[in-house]
Amino acid sequence: MKNDRQEKILAIIASEPIETQERLIERLRELGVNSTQATISRDIKQLHLIKEPAGGGRYRYAVSAHKTRLNFADRLQTILRESIVGVDYAQNLVVLKTMPGLAGAAAAAFDGMEIAQMVGTIAGDDTVLVVMRDTDSAEEFCAEIASMQKKFQK
Repeated sequence: MKNDRQEKILAIIASEPIETQERLIERLRELGVNSTQATISRDIKQLHLIKEPAGGGRYRYAVSAHKTRLNFADRLQTILRESIVGVDYAQNLVVLKTMPGLAGAAAAAFDGMEIAQMVGTIAGDDTVLVVMRDTDSAEEFCAEIASMQKKFQK
């Protein structure tokens, strides 16, 4: 239900200028989705919607160009919590050890993120190989993951 509502919100703001939450609630209601202002407010936050100029001194809701970067930390934390058990690097290669059977999901999640220095991933059953552009970016990526893992172990 939440995913369906959020998909409809994205479709609505892509097809017409929506200036207010009230108007968004009206449009959703017309599509058969009843929601409260509090629910829509949470959806706007979770979808990382922003208001951008629409001309004539008016504004409209739009998807933030920074959405991927904003979601990166949340998605990475979920991956770490659920699957990654170890990380190390050699030159531009990062090796992630995961729980058995979860490497593919972890690799797919990383592939879905726009990580600037990442070339791609290859996954086995419990190991993900992340190819970075250079040694420095591999070291930084590895350090960030290790740091986040320490937070979860506390």
